[in-house]
Formats: sequence, C-alpha cells, structure tokens
Amino acid sequence: MKDIFDNKMKLEFMSKSTNEAFARLTVAAFAAQLDPTIEELADIKTAVSEAVTNCIIHGYENKQGMVKIIGHLKENEIILEISDRGKGIENIDIAKEPLYTTKPNLERSGMGFTIMESFMDTMEVESIVGLGTKITMSKKIKPKTEKDDENYICSKMI
Repeated sequence: MKDIFDNKMKLEFMSKSTNEAFARLTVAAFAAQLDPTIEELADIKTAVSEAVTNCIIHGYENKQGMVKIIGHLKENEIILEISDRGKGIENIDIAKEPLYTTKPNLERSGMGFTIMESFMDTMEVESIVGLGTKITMSKKIKPKTEKDDENYICSKMI
C-alpha cells in the first residue's frame, strides 16, 4: 500500500520545559521542506510551543512523562499530532474557552487552545481522563507562485 504522505517524522522527549524549544525548532526544520514564509513558520512554531507546554504543565503537572510529536507532510500541508499520556482533560469544550485555566497561580493566560486555533488552519483535541491528550493541527503552506504573486501585487501598491 502506497503511503499517502510525502514525508513523516516522529519525535519523543521527556516532559521538561527545557525541551519545548527543542520541539519547536525540530518541527520548524521539518516544516522548512515546504518552503514556508517566515510568518507561516512562526505560526507553526507558536502552535507547537503552546501544545507542548500544555502537555508538560497540564498533562503531567509535576510528574515526568513523555511528549510525542508525529509530523506529516502532504503536498503543501503540514499535519502535526502532539500527544501525552498524562491526566487527560475532563471537559474539552470548557478547556478550549479563552482565558480558562486550571493553573491560575501560574503566569499563564489560558489562551493555549485559542492561539493554536488562530495560528493553524485546523486544530482538534482528543482526550481521555487518565490516559492522555492528543492535539492534531494542520496548516497549508502557500505555494511559491502564490507568494510571488502577492509580493508582486504588494510592490505595485507601494
């Protein structure tokens, strides 16, 4: 059976906050194959940071565990699955509400899911209490010709 993806990657690391930057940069290097703009790459890196931080802070709390990222490239799209085997989310709809947080004592704004949704084209959350959470996100990268056309149009407007 032929693989439907152009490329895949899998990354697993301990749920330490120091690994968040490692995850963000690894995914950015993988996404670079699609030749994204700086803005598109920044969107992906920000969404990955939010998802990984959620795994570390909320999924595992003060315990050690593993965070897994599976990335797929398909034509001009990156699809990312970021998961943990932590405590899970009791009510996903409530957790996705802007400013909702289970950690009001931390300097976090409760905007993680909102940021992921706004920076990526799609974002889905699956979670089972006691088994963990998986966030699946995707972003289409504009083909180079569309980017070139936009730059041409912008340069004519100036």
